[in-house]
Amino acid sequence: MQDKDCIFCKIASHEIPTNVVYEDEHVIAFDDMEPLMPVHTLIIPKDHYRDIADDVPEEALGHVFAAVKKVAEIKGVREDGFRLMVNTGENASQSVKHFHVHMLGGGWMPRPNDQDWGPNATNAAERHPRA
Repeated sequence: MQDKDCIFCKIASHEIPTNVVYEDEHVIAFDDMEPLMPVHTLIIPKDHYRDIADDVPEEALGHVFAAVKKVAEIKGVREDGFRLMVNTGENASQSVKHFHVHMLGGGWMPRPNDQDWGPNATNAAERHPRA
């Protein structure tokens, strides 16, 4: 199933060209247009699901996450490490409403608890005295 208005569905069906890193009958992986790291690749199911909480069948989740190792090897980050990130919903800044996994790598990344999460963080008072 596809959503005719979804940019990721259009990428999955090759309507919109992109730098395809990996593809099989269930998933497609491609480089992010606005990379945050030297390696920033998106892995998506070819079927449309709004987000990871959109009743994605276990089989589809398995296909997406099985592609992770393959993509990490292709992108050369398997040995040095990489981060996977899945944004779900508005508060998580999900910008494209199609379930996707971000693979980030190619350099050192701070642990999430070493970052400043802003005034909504549980430690906001110690990092933001005016929070």
